[in-house]
Amino acid sequence: MLNKFFKKTKYITVSQESLRRNEEVDKKPSIPDGMWVKCDGCGEVLYKSDLEDNNRICSKCNHHFRLTAKERINLIIDKDTFVEFDKGMKTANPIAFEGYEEKIQKMNRNTNINEAVITGTGDIFGEQIVICVMDSFFMMGSMGSVVGEKITRAVEKSIELKLPLIIFTTSGGARMQEGMFSLMQMAKVSAALSKLDKEGLLYITVLTDPTTGGVTASFAMLGDIILSEPKALIGFAGKRVIEQTIRQKLPEGFQKAEFLLEHGFIDKIVSRNDLKNTLKKILLIHNRSRY
Repeated sequence: MLNKFFKKTKYITVSQESLRRNEEVDKKPSIPDGMWVKCDGCGEVLYKSDLEDNNRICSKCNHHFRLTAKERINLIIDKDTFVEFDKGMKTANPIAFEGYEEKIQKMNRNTNINEAVITGTGDIFGEQIVICVMDSFFMMGSMGSVVGEKITRAVEKSIELKLPLIIFTTSGGARMQEGMFSLMQMAKVSAALSKLDKEGLLYITVLTDPTTGGVTASFAMLGDIILSEPKALIGFAGKRVIEQTIRQKLPEGFQKAEFLLEHGFIDKIVSRNDLKNTLKKILLIHNRSRY
């Protein structure tokens, strides 16, 4: 027992080389986290402040980083003109999907919005419009019953106010946690857009990365004018699923905006920095043609 008190203390041997390495580490500058962002397109490491100044577009390869709905509205709509619709509308759990309510609450906290779309009225260089902006950061912009209801109400408001409608799409498709209730939204929004068309009102869609699934199969492709950001992923099903179904190899980039433009599915690819001016021109031409 007493032997433990008289044992020699064991010391760790530290070489001069390890001391030198530690001194070099201590001399390295301390760089705060979050100052740099790696581009998903080209792998370039970008200074975050420069990226923000360029509206989150890579200065090396023109890759368009994804925006939140609120960032998109601030970019497109004139300052202090946006008035939101149905802000308090929240998702229920129509088929009692386990864990769904907790997931929605987590999304609410992380994104500070109630659902995957924000709708309202606003001005673009003084031209008033109704706008719907989907948000990929809220459950990948999946289309549940509240998303469909908010967009449908926005379409109806556009008819009531006799205003052009612009929808910015980004989505992974239908929301599986709501089953058939989610799938019904495609028909509901499309029916509302049919009424808008009969009223002779302008409907513009702006496809952003990614626009897939039921959103592509319905209102995303029903616009009078269909614009897209560069290199946006646009499609219905995934490439692997399609290849397995038709048993053919698909061409490279067949679900990118550039391929769709070449084959007549969209009207124009517009850089984010030019988008507000492009929308202004379209709105002015449309308004002049009506009077």
